[in-house]
Amino acid sequence: MTKVSLSRLQAKLGYSFTELALLRQALIHRSYAATHYERLEFLGDGVLNFVIAHCLYQRFSDIKEGELSRVRAHLVKQDALESIARRLKISDYLYLGEGELRSGGLERPSILADVVEAIFGAIFLDAGFDAVQKVIVSLYQPLFDDLDPNKAGKDPKTQLQERLQAIKIAVPKYDIIDTSGAAHEQVFTVSCVIEALAVRTEGAGSTRRLAEQNAAHTAMLLLDAQPAKKSAKQLK
Repeated sequence: MTKVSLSRLQAKLGYSFTELALLRQALIHRSYAATHYERLEFLGDGVLNFVIAHCLYQRFSDIKEGELSRVRAHLVKQDALESIARRLKISDYLYLGEGELRSGGLERPSILADVVEAIFGAIFLDAGFDAVQKVIVSLYQPLFDDLDPNKAGKDPKTQLQERLQAIKIAVPKYDIIDTSGAAHEQVFTVSCVIEALAVRTEGAGSTRRLAEQNAAHTAMLLLDAQPAKKSAKQLK
């Protein structure tokens, strides 16, 4: 890894390290060297949770603690961190062992997410809380812009149920319609039926729960594409 590449990464972060070794450590996977990013990741995880909690507390003064916790969990989960990692092109800067490289480690979501947290930990050690808070808020701005606190962190089944309840329609009925594959790698196919709206979708997954979530997600997309529906009472 060259100093030029690290300069590019620092430019994307909007932060220049005083102790560049901290940034290098944040980019080293345990498969590459004994000194790696995991301790920095632990620190960065704690800093990230606090910064996001503070941002949500300031932005949403009318949301209760339980809802704030749900939204925070949504923002600090692997998917959110991975999206930041891909914007930063983190995979271009990683140190991985040969085995990890061969198994696709450069694109593994868990590694990309962990490295982002490690970088936050490194910035905190390099310059303190104010500096890392500024970087986190900047990197999370696109996620904040798209954030709907009423939906964030809610799975598709919950969102679909709440949507139907709001228009006084009974919750969907889920049924397993097929199970295939060997016992250790089964695939479930589940139907989601909303009788009052004449909607039927299917979803597949490695568990019944995942299949139901996928079917509910498809149902949500279908409802989004249709004109507003009347309530069940009006449809009778």
